[in-house]
Amino acid sequence: MKLRKVTVAASAALVLSLTAAGCGSSGGGTSGSTSGKKITVGIKFDQPGIGLKTPDGKYTGFDVDVATYVAKQLGHQPGDIVWKEAKSADREALLQRGDVDFVAASYSITPARSEKVDFAGPYLLAHQDVLIRADDDSIKKPEDLNNKKLCSVTGSTSAQNVKTRIAPNAQLQEYGGYSECLTGLENKVIDALTTDDSILAGYAAQPEFKGKFKLGGFKMSNENYGIGVMKGSDLKAKINTALEKMVQDGSWDEFVKKNFGPADYHNEPAPKIGVIVS
Repeated sequence: MKLRKVTVAASAALVLSLTAAGCGSSGGGTSGSTSGKKITVGIKFDQPGIGLKTPDGKYTGFDVDVATYVAKQLGHQPGDIVWKEAKSADREALLQRGDVDFVAASYSITPARSEKVDFAGPYLLAHQDVLIRADDDSIKKPEDLNNKKLCSVTGSTSAQNVKTRIAPNAQLQEYGGYSECLTGLENKVIDALTTDDSILAGYAAQPEFKGKFKLGGFKMSNENYGIGVMKGSDLKAKINTALEKMVQDGSWDEFVKKNFGPADYHNEPAPKIGVIVS
């Protein structure tokens, strides 16, 4: 009986050892190595056109297409990718803990964030804009938002920035999420929704909203989307090489048209690697 107990314990230890070794080969890490077959990528799960997890468990959007392309250049097939939700407030922590290999989640490059993580890219230049009803001709410039009901998503500073800097008389209406703002916009409860134009275009491009909304085209800020990696990771250089190839072979244009085209999104040209537009 004593011999059997020792054997079981030893077997358990061996299993734990093998499990730990397996985990170490597929997650993030200080070196940024992707030597294991699996690669873990952080994306948004709730932004149509950018990063969306569909009810049937699939993943769609511009960031998903970019991340899939990059992963392939790093030696990983689409089936090797483990998608992990990267909410805005969690992105730096996911990278710092090594929970993901990289993050592609409408992740604007800023000085504060660059102190905590490294960025490859940028791969998209977005701008803060507004989404309005297609038949609304009363909002032709940012200042026209004065006395208009402007949707503010809880936890977002976009609408407050408009009120502070551009339209002090805008009437902020706080909603729990973008989908609620869109419903309010469709039903004329609110007049405009503001956030990055790429995100707005993603929503407007959805089949149920086709032809109902339009972007203002106001370009109220510059948002340089980058791919976040752990500080000091050698993945940064490898991802930059992949992004350059993505632009050169036409894949970038294909991804933009596929995900934003239905919203008549007038995108900026593909940005140059390392060039941050302030």
